[in-house]
Amino acid sequence: MAGGLKEVRERITSVQNTMQITSAMKMVAAAKLRRAQDAITRMRPYAEKLQGVLSNVSASLDSSDGVYSQKREVKRVLLVAITSNRGLCGGFNNNIVKAANAAMTLKGVEYHVLGLGKKSHEAFAKRSEVTPVGFDEDAWKIFDDLNFGRAEKVADDIMKQFSGGQYDAVHIIYNRFVNAAVQDVTTENFLPLMALPSNTETKTDTEYLFEPSQAEIIEEIIPSSLKVQLYKGLLDSNAAEHGARMTAMHQATENAGDMLRDLRISYNKARQASITTEILEIVAGSEALSS
Repeated sequence: MAGGLKEVRERITSVQNTMQITSAMKMVAAAKLRRAQDAITRMRPYAEKLQGVLSNVSASLDSSDGVYSQKREVKRVLLVAITSNRGLCGGFNNNIVKAANAAMTLKGVEYHVLGLGKKSHEAFAKRSEVTPVGFDEDAWKIFDDLNFGRAEKVADDIMKQFSGGQYDAVHIIYNRFVNAAVQDVTTENFLPLMALPSNTETKTDTEYLFEPSQAEIIEEIIPSSLKVQLYKGLLDSNAAEHGARMTAMHQATENAGDMLRDLRISYNKARQASITTEILEIVAGSEALSS
């Protein structure tokens, strides 16, 4: 019985240590979430409005007006899968990998995946048939120091690949931040530029006056808008990651607490049984001596 009590005490100590770690990770994730949430909250209205204007402008353009609005027969598709560098955040990363795999459904189409984040890079690194070429080898490390400059470089590479004809379509797959407990797996069209559907609330029948010229608007504004779109997706994913990790660590801490209570009950029961056994042995020995 003593050996059993020792094992339970060791398990209690182990669960207590784990509970301290998960609780600390939850607090760290909460602190990071506040900063990340502020960043995406400031960026999202600007990015969404800019994207709406871009979609309306692209609706008035012929495919010959710009390389980024050209609609070609889809033979090669680039999927930009955005995940985190670390785990311990529930199904956050796995959901993106599943969504990327689910997107590769069209027969006769060659799919490549650009993984932004260590987890997506590792998930697709061994699959040579979906590994893209012509990109910075360290692009997947973008979350080591996330800023607009690094996002701009990746966006430039993507646009260069599309304009050069290496890809006929580009889609971004990421976790959209809703709140700390909810992340929405989102697939956005990146290239070619698409007009918003006629029933979309943000679509307006607006006539645009191009100044200085339509060609210069296409050359300057559209690439800038695409860079902002990618950066918004990265910020969304960053905030969603910290929310997912905070939620996962909160659940892990609660589970550890439940396990700790059960172990303590088991320990107390085993200890009571051990004491009762010892008392019975003493009584039996005393009776044997008295007889």
